[in-house]
Amino acid sequence: MHSEPPTKPHREPHCDPHDDVHDSAAELRTALQDHGITLPSLGVDLPGFAGAYGVPLVALGNCNAATARRLADALRKAAPR
Repeated sequence: MHSEPPTKPHREPHCDPHDDVHDSAAELRTALQDHGITLPSLGVDLPGFAGAYGVPLVALGNCNAATARRLADALRKAAPR
């Protein structure tokens, strides 16, 4: 049986959450850039590596009002209706 390849390659989950958070931040940065949006502060939240909770976080950071509007517009357009 022939099937069409998926539009995005399937990625196996990472075993190391530290690698995963870096990959996730990079994927988000690229997806935002595809919409002409840049969040200069986007990155990995370094204190998350040292915390007792042990779950690394992606820090979205700050942006100006124009960038916030562009992000909101992109999310609205992508939302299912």
